[in-house]
Amino acid sequence: MGKTKELTMDLRNKVGCELEEKERFWSELDEVMESIPTGERVVIGADFNGHVGEGNTGDEEVRGKFGVKERNLEGQMVVDFAKRMDMGVVNTFFSEEGGA
Repeated sequence: MGKTKELTMDLRNKVGCELEEKERFWSELDEVMESIPTGERVVIGADFNGHVGEGNTGDEEVRGKFGVKERNLEGQMVVDFAKRMDMGVVNTFFSEEGGA
């Protein structure tokens, strides 16, 4: 079994913050991710206060079709991050009713 590493960051990307502060947050998270050795598995469990929207047209590689609401700026930032890091927005691959 692999080693477990703990990463602690302030993951509060609050709606209402200035755009500059949000961009700084994502830049810092990018730096943290880039410092993790290749091949390490990373799971980020956080509420980024973003709505990635319903459907996944154009974003199929990082998200499923079960998002809610329309995409907002914070949701776009989540999707952009997932694309940069080759990750997925996992909760969008399953419906709230439990099906895929």
